Amino acid sequence: MTTIVNTPAPAESTGGSGFLIGAILLIGFVGVLLYFGIPAIKRMGPVELNIPAPQVVVPGEIDVNVTQGD
Repeated sequence: MTTIVNTPAPAESTGGSGFLIGAILLIGFVGVLLYFGIPAIKRMGPVELNIPAPQVVVPGEIDVNVTQGD
């Protein structure tokens, strides 16, 4: 047996204008971000980290004579 489903046509036809407006706004936002963001990042310059080097004390002489107790 065949089932037939009759669905009524939509009352309004939006035509996808909401999607088009959203896509244009998104492209505009990305364009403004690239136009102002990339030069701002270039002006920042490299980040400098000043980490102090560890100080190691090395004696001038080391006594290597081994004395054995009897």
